[in-house]
Amino acid sequence: MFVEKQYKIAVIGLGYVGLPLARLFATQYPVVGFDINQKRIEELNTGVDSTLEVENDVLKAILKEENPFNQTAENGLYCSADMKDIQDANIYIITVPTPVDKHNRPDLTPLYKSSETVGKVLSEGDIVIYESTVYPGATEEECIPVLEKVSGLKFNQDFFAGYSPERINPGDKEHTVEKILKVTSGSTPEIGKTVDALYKSVIVAGTHLAPTIKVAEAAKVIENSQRDINIAFVNELAKIFNILNIDTHAVLKAAGTKWNFLPFKPGLVGGHCIGVDPYYLAQKAQENGYHPEIILAGRRLNDSMGQYVASQLVKTMIKKKLTINDAKVLNLGITFKENCPDVRNTRAVDVIRGLEDYALHVTTFDPWANSGEVEHEYGLTVVSEIPEEKFDAIILTVAHKQFIDLNLKDYLKENGVIYDVKGILEESDSSL
Repeated sequence: MFVEKQYKIAVIGLGYVGLPLARLFATQYPVVGFDINQKRIEELNTGVDSTLEVENDVLKAILKEENPFNQTAENGLYCSADMKDIQDANIYIITVPTPVDKHNRPDLTPLYKSSETVGKVLSEGDIVIYESTVYPGATEEECIPVLEKVSGLKFNQDFFAGYSPERINPGDKEHTVEKILKVTSGSTPEIGKTVDALYKSVIVAGTHLAPTIKVAEAAKVIENSQRDINIAFVNELAKIFNILNIDTHAVLKAAGTKWNFLPFKPGLVGGHCIGVDPYYLAQKAQENGYHPEIILAGRRLNDSMGQYVASQLVKTMIKKKLTINDAKVLNLGITFKENCPDVRNTRAVDVIRGLEDYALHVTTFDPWANSGEVEHEYGLTVVSEIPEEKFDAIILTVAHKQFIDLNLKDYLKENGVIYDVKGILEESDSSL
């Protein structure tokens, strides 16, 4: 098999997962990062990462102006949208997104397309490692046939595969890729050891070699399904306690004094993982004749929270005898989580849509979000500064650090409402 110094790694997809991984591997190996988005490549080659996952000075320090594959054993990262630049790789790591469609069915299009790309440059002896979250069996049943068809090579004879699910937590500067234990696997026992050794060489937290690719796939998809179900439980508790006029966060704080109580909090569940991955497992289960009741019940409850929050804000306004029609609301935050520019599958949009259904005028302020991306993805406008006007209500949907120190009453009309979805504000009229 490979000797470490002979690794030439191509990372396919330079988003929230691919770029940090490519940067990490480039500290020890020659790496080419490939992405079909030419604008993204141009941005990275100037040493700028708009996702904020890799600091600009760190990125600039590792970047190469020329393909390191063409230079003898020289480590570093070269970013390209030209497929010719990855043809000399012997390790291909695919880190593309795995979304769902409007009917919440798994959309494997990015995986198919990236597998076609790799298939066109695949050579004998190469290893293709997938990191994208999928249902158990997807790598071998869906991706490998594409590689075989396009390359003309035979699986586990001419080329091999591995699966090492990503565990990136966008915006988290403490639990970075090298500090999170990595699950690995291979298409044969020997390849599993090779894949494990590759990741172990850069992951300081260590690795766990799963016995098969399917086990590694299943482990990943249940990680986020478990979190989704637990959040759904506390979201349901929040609904119950609201009816009973009990402070949900105070209840959770009290219950959290027990050593084995799980510290989940209510809120909006979006993003590219927790709000999506359970549908992959559910789809596979249904294809095999089993209807997953708990998983889908959790998804339904969490997906409904945006509309619920909107209705709760309106009810609070009514109790204060505020006029609802044409009232002005300041919404704080539109990214899917705090202190992160990622707007993929953000459920803050559901809150905005819900408020607009009540004929409220919503102004959204988010210092982290890219306004152009929000406009493109959702047709919504995001302001970079809070307008100098008074609002009938202010709702905090994302707990960005910039919001904590704001004096919200400066932007609120007399008798106005402050609704705190995240439960971080000292003064609010209502919260989950």
